[in-house]
Amino acid sequence: QVQLVESGGGLVQPGGSLRLSCAASGSIFSINAMGWYRQAPGKQRELVAAITSGGSTNYADSMKGRFTISRDNAKNTVYLQMNSLKPEDTAVYYCNALIRYGDYGSRYGNYWGQGTQVTVSS
Repeated sequence: QVQLVESGGGLVQPGGSLRLSCAASGSIFSINAMGWYRQAPGKQRELVAAITSGGSTNYADSMKGRFTISRDNAKNTVYLQMNSLKPEDTAVYYCNALIRYGDYGSRYGNYWGQGTQVTVSS
């Protein structure tokens, strides 16, 4: 049983910053990758950023230079530092993790957090 717990969402003014956190817990053998997705009203869910266990990162073009993803492997936690926020960044942000579990890590699962609202407005 694996659970992802998110925190850090809220209301922020344009140009401001937020830091999202997501901690994975449960019967985890290893975490291959963690990332963030977002979904705005009336739009499809899209990738924001992802990071592998080895530290390789991937960003959507609109987030490059403004957002930074990082992880603390000892805490099974991923972070998203969001700077220079714009109204168009308003969305529900979801944490995602690719996790191996079971005997010798023989099973592989894709888990999602509950989502946290980020609203950028004056």
